[in-house]
Amino acid sequence: MNEALEIALLVFVVGSALVTALLRDVLGSIIAFSAYSLGISIVWVFLRAPDVGLTEAAVGAGVITVLFLLTIAKTVRPTGERTVERVNPGALIITIAFVAVLSTTVFALPPVGSSESAVVTDNVTNYYLENAYTETEVNNVVTAVLAAYRGFDTLGEAVVVYSAGVGILLVLQKEVFE
Repeated sequence: MNEALEIALLVFVVGSALVTALLRDVLGSIIAFSAYSLGISIVWVFLRAPDVGLTEAAVGAGVITVLFLLTIAKTVRPTGERTVERVNPGALIITIAFVAVLSTTVFALPPVGSSESAVVTDNVTNYYLENAYTETEVNNVVTAVLAAYRGFDTLGEAVVVYSAGVGILLVLQKEVFE
């Protein structure tokens, strides 16, 4: 059951990425991109990274979609009979070859949650688990890692999300006054 759900999610993500790239209608592409971003956020949840999934959903499917929609609200829709973009055969062959080469690495990955994964057996992971409580005086290892050991990284992520929010507010405020 879980494997079938993962395959369906992969098909959804790849399909929405292809639709995003091939549609000539900008609004349709934005909607497909939003669906792609939402699918990627679910992939992050499957990979047991709900914080990254939440950020992807908020920024990718939320903020970016709003910015794109505000952008096309100020532009005109192209006229034409084609709804799908023509594909350059050479570029298609190179893209398929690139994806095929990258796909060969997927089989080298351990299953999600495997006790043999590098994360479980890594010295850094063991160091965090053994020393997080005493060095940071925080009762939760995940919080200790995010707030103490990776504090600057977490601060950078917070700055990105905050900046995106401020940008949206500035665009919306400008829209109200025009």
